[in-house]
Amino acid sequence: MPNDLLSGASQTYDASSIEVLEGLEPVRKRPGMYIGGTDERALHHMVAEILDNAMDEAVAGHANRIEVELHDDNSVTIRDNGRGIPVDPHPKFPGKSALEVILCTLHAGGKFNAKAYSTSGGLNGVGSSVVNALSDLMTVQVALNKELYEQSFSRGIPRGPIQKLGPIQNRRGTTVTFHPDPEIFGSQTLKPARLYKLARSKAYLFSGVEIRWKSAVADGETPVEATFHFPGGLAQYLSDTMAKITTYAERPFAGRVSFEEKYQIPGSVEWAINWTPAQDGFLHSYCNTVPTPEGGTHEAGFWAATLKGIKAYGERVKNRKADLITRDDLLTGGCALLSVFIREPSFVGQTKDRLSTEEAAKWVENAVRDHFDTWLAADPKSAGAILDFLVLRAEERLRRREEKETQRKTATKKLRLPGKLTDCSSKTREGTELFIVEGDSAGGSAKGARSRETQALLPLKGKILNVLGAASAKLNENSEIRDICEALGTGMGTRFKLDDLRYEKIIIMTDADVDGAHIASLLMTFFFTQMRPLIDKGHLYLACPPLYRLTQGARRMYVADDAEKEVWLAKGLGGKGKIDVQRFKGLGEMDAKDLKDTTMNPATRKLIRVSIDEDEPGDTSDLVERLMGKKPELRFQYIQENARFVEELDV
Repeated sequence: MPNDLLSGASQTYDASSIEVLEGLEPVRKRPGMYIGGTDERALHHMVAEILDNAMDEAVAGHANRIEVELHDDNSVTIRDNGRGIPVDPHPKFPGKSALEVILCTLHAGGKFNAKAYSTSGGLNGVGSSVVNALSDLMTVQVALNKELYEQSFSRGIPRGPIQKLGPIQNRRGTTVTFHPDPEIFGSQTLKPARLYKLARSKAYLFSGVEIRWKSAVADGETPVEATFHFPGGLAQYLSDTMAKITTYAERPFAGRVSFEEKYQIPGSVEWAINWTPAQDGFLHSYCNTVPTPEGGTHEAGFWAATLKGIKAYGERVKNRKADLITRDDLLTGGCALLSVFIREPSFVGQTKDRLSTEEAAKWVENAVRDHFDTWLAADPKSAGAILDFLVLRAEERLRRREEKETQRKTATKKLRLPGKLTDCSSKTREGTELFIVEGDSAGGSAKGARSRETQALLPLKGKILNVLGAASAKLNENSEIRDICEALGTGMGTRFKLDDLRYEKIIIMTDADVDGAHIASLLMTFFFTQMRPLIDKGHLYLACPPLYRLTQGARRMYVADDAEKEVWLAKGLGGKGKIDVQRFKGLGEMDAKDLKDTTMNPATRKLIRVSIDEDEPGDTSDLVERLMGKKPELRFQYIQENARFVEELDV
């Protein structure tokens, strides 16, 4: 045994070595055990704990208004108009009010008593006391029986006894103001945007509450003041969230079922879901208004209900492939919100990230299933579109399982590539380029113009499928899109893998006319929706072929557009005689040498890298949806809004 361990073992170890942490000392010693750490997430979780208490009062029917205010000194005030925390002396703690006991004692609160709260987000009686322990200042005011009471604390210790401030009219409830302790959280500050989103989501979760937001901290994005009240609940939340996104159903599948009516137990479940080809799916779930980001039994019940429902519908309409659908397929493009209220739920960990109440799976499944069957039968158009979409997802998943992802050729693996592809000879991705060209004639010219070692060609037959259009459910059946995916080797959608990309640059090379621009727009829409990381990492480009060839004697010049043509016609090419102007109908009219010099040779060509505005990524998504989506009214609105910026053209 090493000497240092021997010397350590010889130190005195007796009763005096045993440290007893009293009151809220354990929280300050080990904050991670109670609030998940001391990072930014834990800091904002402090606000959630106090807000959850106010929400419990609202859900229990004792409050209908909550106020959340962020101050410029990094403190927060949360006020409700509920019953107010009891302030009378606690029978088990002589000389202490119930308020002091709740805020200074772990595992003390009204959530253990089912008579006080039938359902609640706080369960262990540690939320308020933990926030108190981790705040260098907390002040609580209680308006109760037309009297106002106040008590202040610092790091979990009362700064004095509870004070009776005097009579007060037209006010009731609890007001909590706390300042996170810099000794615990350092220089971290509360973010207005994050708290704003938290307050708004709580209002969606319970339609009977109005939440008022106010912030003295400006971040340039978050409103200084706002009022949230959403009678439509989760259905309204999801519809608002997906307002500018193409969906397979006009209205989401949404509903609410009381467990008291179905099982004779307190509680309820509310849900909303819709499917879209435009983005990856998600399920945001909650239990007693507390987010459960890691899911749990309520999510399992929800997916079981929808999976069984869609399979049963497929059987009714005689779609035999419906049986292939799994829960993973439902998650692809399925955007859902789920909220349950149950008595004494069980969570994994104090931060309540995952619900573990076993009965919740059965309660939710049975409640949702009947309503889903009815909804599908009542709207066969939406049901059919969703079923077709999910079957395609299932077929794609099975095909991926059976076939290995397309990879660069190796000595031991045979590569599957589309027959139209003219590949380059390089064995590595570095320095390689794939030109996606419009039509076979352009492909013929490009073959003679390319560098065989580094440049590959994939000709397309006209305009590809608009992946945001009406036929988006047939994405995987489109031969042109399938050829692109096989050539790149990356997969698409949720199965896209950037590491498998076979070429360093993907270059869209279309004719320099309106049809060419349309094809390029369709291709960019496809890459944006199905292979977004390829754009984010700078792999997608647009070639810049010329529209005109100007010839004057032995001199020849290519120009990109009408404006450049007029400039050269005005000043001449430096030769003699008349300038002959030829407008190209397509790239196929150019000979290989000129196509190489103007469009394909890295030394002489010009490329435009396709990128997304990093400051306004949401605006890009909205614009793509408006211009390329299924709703023509959005395009018409865009034209009306921007027509005044278009210059008159001479045709």
